[in-house]
Amino acid sequence: MTAAVLTVLPAAEWQARTAAHEERIDRWAVPHRDRRSRGETHPVHDFLFTYYSETPGRVRRWHPGVGAALAPADDGPAPHAAWRWYRTGDDGVVALDAAAYLADRGTTVGFVRGLLAATASRPVFAGCFGLHEWAMVYRADERRHALPLRLGRAGTDAVVEGHQIRCSHYDAFRFFTPEAVGRNRLQPTREAQPAMEQPGCLHATMDLYKWAYKLGPAVPGELLADCFALAADVRELDMRASPYDLADAGYAAVRIETPEGKAEYAAAQRGFAARGAELRRRLLAVCDALTPA
Repeated sequence: MTAAVLTVLPAAEWQARTAAHEERIDRWAVPHRDRRSRGETHPVHDFLFTYYSETPGRVRRWHPGVGAALAPADDGPAPHAAWRWYRTGDDGVVALDAAAYLADRGTTVGFVRGLLAATASRPVFAGCFGLHEWAMVYRADERRHALPLRLGRAGTDAVVEGHQIRCSHYDAFRFFTPEAVGRNRLQPTREAQPAMEQPGCLHATMDLYKWAYKLGPAVPGELLADCFALAADVRELDMRASPYDLADAGYAAVRIETPEGKAEYAAAQRGFAARGAELRRRLLAVCDALTPA
């Protein structure tokens, strides 16, 4: 990447975008930090900072993304000058050092691009009805969440036994109870992940956030925040459709054991898939900008 192809953002613009990004992420980051300081947990939103490994501080960090650069402010170069994989020109303009970044992260970029492209090539399947969460508690005395089961132990197991499970996402499947593993029509593996993920899967859609932060400073802050916001929305549906009773936390159940609940779930799933398709396209564009033909 050479300076000639960079779009240089004036200081006023990148400062405004930084502030807007921090304010947007603080909608989730500030309550999470406050809960953590009090030793409290949240059954839905903590997932965004515990299952996913990026810290609130790093999510708040705005990046211009590959192909953009930051003009110096009155008090000197942008703070990015001190961050990993950035370089500062003689004129004080700061930009991602794509060559250095690829030297360290090229394998990751290649994997993410291959996975996103493969997922995008498949049709949306909206018939899984969130049964992965039910399979995670099937015939188990212990649960991942300290919440009551909406239908009780026997009722929860009956829902699993009365449905065909078709989970294609390895990182959901790996949490199935031993008794539920054989009930899944598919048997995902880590190695088969690029060959099995499909764009309707809630977990594949949430994982767009993971791939955005895995691509790190090459991803513009606005794209990272869009992926985070989508993951937060999907997580709510994921838990509302789960076997857990979240009424005390303020969440109405999506009763996927009923025809009405199935229809509600599938409609929301298709909407999320449409949002995810656009974000997947934007992430692929980042990968392509890093490794132009």
